Amino acid sequence: MNKEQAKQLIKDTFESSFDEEKFIFFIKNLLNEINEDAFKYSGSYIKESFRERIKSFERLGKYFDPDGKRIDILIVYLKKNTSINARTTLRNFIAGYLQGKYGSTSIKDAALVAFVSPNRADWRFSLVKMAVSYTHLTLPTKA
Repeated sequence: MNKEQAKQLIKDTFESSFDEEKFIFFIKNLLNEINEDAFKYSGSYIKESFRERIKSFERLGKYFDPDGKRIDILIVYLKKNTSINARTTLRNFIAGYLQGKYGSTSIKDAALVAFVSPNRADWRFSLVKMAVSYTHLTLPTKA
């Protein structure tokens, strides 16, 4: 794909209502190789605290980067058009998914997510990554 084709792909994908086929085509071109391991989640897979905003979610596949880190490709279908603005809730939902709290129980390093409103006109594309940091504490030694 040349530079102009890439620009057109980005424009076609992001400057219109959500289209699953366009999104999948974009992801396949972005990552070059994904393990297509689709699965749809709804009902009890969604924690009760998120059910007011999230209708269902779907894993399209998995990508493993050169360092072996796992990135899941997800589509999260929202219940209300206003849910797209609930960034904290959506971030917390994906954080739980990455930690294996629902859906697949394995831990993931990150997810590329399309958050899609019911009318599909409003949608957000996000990279959600687990950030873990460790603080080293050095205690003074007694002489």
